[in-house]
Amino acid sequence: MWFKRTPKNRRLERGNVLDVKLRTKEVRAARLKLATPALGVSLGTIIALYLLWRGGVWALDQFVFNNDAFAVRDLNIQTDGSIPIAQLRQWAGVKPGDNLLVLDLARIKRDIELAPMIQSAAVERVLPHTLRVRVTEREPIARIKLPQLQPRGGVAMVSYYLDEGGHVIQPLPALADTTAHNADSLPVLSGVNATELRPGSAVGSPKVIAALRLIAAFASSPMSGLVEMKSVDVAGTEILQVTTGQGSQITFALDRLDEQLRRWRAVYDFGQKNGRVIHMLDLSVANNSPVLWLDAGAGPPSLPKPNPSFPNRKKHV
Repeated sequence: MWFKRTPKNRRLERGNVLDVKLRTKEVRAARLKLATPALGVSLGTIIALYLLWRGGVWALDQFVFNNDAFAVRDLNIQTDGSIPIAQLRQWAGVKPGDNLLVLDLARIKRDIELAPMIQSAAVERVLPHTLRVRVTEREPIARIKLPQLQPRGGVAMVSYYLDEGGHVIQPLPALADTTAHNADSLPVLSGVNATELRPGSAVGSPKVIAALRLIAAFASSPMSGLVEMKSVDVAGTEILQVTTGQGSQITFALDRLDEQLRRWRAVYDFGQKNGRVIHMLDLSVANNSPVLWLDAGAGPPSLPKPNPSFPNRKKHV
């Protein structure tokens, strides 16, 4: 035989196997003995933290969020305009009894300022049970009249109002009559692109913004009280065409408005001394502004009207 099996000691082999199995069991037992306390500590910590968290939630609910001591009992709303307090309460969305600490002040401020007539709102908690809201309304300084199709057919003239920043104001239905009455004294803007008139948004046209700055500057200019600014046409190229209640046509450049208003006053005073009134004056020309005169008796006898605030602004407390 070429190959011969070498005899083995089977008893020794069996002993080695048993020894390995015994050592493995001892190692497992030792590991389990060490892991059991660690697992117990971890489980205990998790349970304790959960109970602490649930206890904190319960305590907040009982002593803060569901505590009648922090219920809203006084909703103090003030505005510098004419929007009814009941309407402002509705926009705020706060009811007596709501928890003062749970109220989302940012949400209340945002909801109030979404109204096109609102410029800004300030909301604050006054513990233990007062919510204070201060509202600043937009004040229109100009109006725009455009034809609009009516739901039942026909066309009617619809008025839009702009504040000094160019924001389009949409009056409340309840204030429509008062708004229309007070709007008679506001200058009319013509030549405005109707697609830019979105209530609550600002008009982006530089010429419209310049016209609004001119209207605002006119109120405190040397010409205020001497003539009435009736309308401003923004359709021209880089100019503003002003028509006064006395029939004068005054052309302005888009910049240097204060300086142009002072020159208007100088020309006006010159005409008064010489018994003449301005028919046409081009202030967009920096030097030697062209002017066309009329005899004082030939001009319209209309006098400037007072420019009351719009609408009648009064405090609501």
